[in-house]
Amino acid sequence: MNYNLAKDVIQLLEQFDSENSNFRYSPDIEGFKNWMQHQQNKKPAPKNIIWEGKQNGRSPESVISTLLVHMSRYAKTYSKSAIVGSDFSTQEEFIYLINLKAFGEMTKTELIKKNIQDKPVGILIINRLIKNDWVKQTDSKKDKRTKVISITEKGNDALEKQMENIRMATKIVCGNLTEEEKYDLIELLNKLDHFHNPIFGRNIDSLKLVETVFNENFSNSN
Repeated sequence: MNYNLAKDVIQLLEQFDSENSNFRYSPDIEGFKNWMQHQQNKKPAPKNIIWEGKQNGRSPESVISTLLVHMSRYAKTYSKSAIVGSDFSTQEEFIYLINLKAFGEMTKTELIKKNIQDKPVGILIINRLIKNDWVKQTDSKKDKRTKVISITEKGNDALEKQMENIRMATKIVCGNLTEEEKYDLIELLNKLDHFHNPIFGRNIDSLKLVETVFNENFSNSN
């Protein structure tokens, strides 16, 4: 047996296990193979990227946060345009319907969490959807004590009327990215989402949120 090779493989498995704490890859041989492929395809971090304020010490984290906020606002602007003249009051209404159409029935809490919103705001949106007969509330087949929300035929019709505009809006949001860049961006955004989603689900008090998350994840990074 080539013991040096076995030792190298074990070290790689340990590295995979350590870097896969957020389960970006499945914890099996296929996940390990995908991780290995991405390790081989990694490119050196570019050193010549210029951003506003860099010469004055502005951090890449600051730039990323700002650009994500900008992208959110751009996307909302296009989404708002996509529903002008329709029966939708807000973009959140059709996003809720899209999630129900894509993932099937779910509880109010699950639907609100799926859309990363506070519960009071989410309940108002769901109530408007119920009032418009776009969704219905029924007893869960798994637990009769639980109510689930599902999209109705009327909701599907309302969604379908706007889908062409919605598809155009989402295409515009992706701008001039190449297909390869789109997949790279999906991978990076998924990684961020897998980091932040469990934190959001903990409902940490706003007064303690930043301090708690920072101490748990970054206090030893310096």
